[in-house]
Amino acid sequence: MNYANLLTVVDNGILTITINRPDRLNALNKKTIEELSIVLKNAEGDDEVKAIIITGSGQKAFVAGADISEFANYTAEQGKALSAKGHVQLFDLVQNLAKPVIAAINGFALGGGLELAMACHIRIASDNAKMGLPEVSLGVIPGYGGTQRLAQLVGKGKAFEMIMTADMITTEDAYKWGLINHITTQENLLAKCTEMATKIISLSPSAIASAIRAVNANFQNGVNGFEVEIEEFGKCFATQDFKEGTSAFLEKRKPGFTGK
Repeated sequence: MNYANLLTVVDNGILTITINRPDRLNALNKKTIEELSIVLKNAEGDDEVKAIIITGSGQKAFVAGADISEFANYTAEQGKALSAKGHVQLFDLVQNLAKPVIAAINGFALGGGLELAMACHIRIASDNAKMGLPEVSLGVIPGYGGTQRLAQLVGKGKAFEMIMTADMITTEDAYKWGLINHITTQENLLAKCTEMATKIISLSPSAIASAIRAVNANFQNGVNGFEVEIEEFGKCFATQDFKEGTSAFLEKRKPGFTGK
């Protein structure tokens, strides 16, 4: 399928999604959010896809924010509806996807771009990347989960600092604060992400999906993460992957996981 603002390719079980709006530094507009939602939902049901990498076209930006021109004249109710729809349509979808999603941050990840990266399970950035949530400089706050996920990743104090100053931070600070998992060069970024994705998909897909649900449960209001872990742990025992993994271990061979 062809998309207006995305490029997609599947290679060896890894779907790479490239947000392709270089003239707007890959800013997220409504069409791009809609297309990302469609691609990710299709990927979740596609047995050929085992892991997903999201990146931006060019070397300047991953996603340099939302497309402000689309909502500059919104009312309070329209703004609330925009945020609520974005959470469900894309950002929560990414976070809760049963397949691992890696953000390949190649340049600026600002506003909605950083929020998209934070919704991914793993973040790897090029050494020229800059990250930030500059929304208060426009008289608004992050509306796609940024106030919540940033505090979860870097702590309350650093989250307040980043949001209230609207400053961009370097990859070195992002790594030091726990916002990203790894730093690499621009040239090696996709190779590094592919290397990690390849390692992940060599393991049990059903167990990884359970792990995603269990880790995410800790950050859901009214949900006991420990109880979810116990439930997911028990479910693993009924899978073919568990039987294959334990048999392979006892027989001293490499397992052949199917995700079932």
